[in-house]
Amino acid sequence: MDIGEERIYVIPLRKVKGIPKGKRSPRAIKEVRSFLVKHTKTEDVIIDNSINELIWKRGIEKPPSRIRVRVIKEETDTDEGKIERVNAFLAE
Repeated sequence: MDIGEERIYVIPLRKVKGIPKGKRSPRAIKEVRSFLVKHTKTEDVIIDNSINELIWKRGIEKPPSRIRVRVIKEETDTDEGKIERVNAFLAE
């Protein structure tokens, strides 16, 4: 396994505030995943539990407006070719 790039992203979650209150935190998780898929150009995204806990910290109705995320993009060689995986952690 080859550890590739490591970056820090600030993910805006302001548009989640326009969603009905009972669906905001689940939608925020989906927004984080879609942001990382778009910016890392990889479909395989693993979100760490610390990000989930931060989003759900104030409940389902009040997710944060933005979060800082540390992203590590890894490549693995297999028989079928290279597989890229993205691990996302909460930035300190």
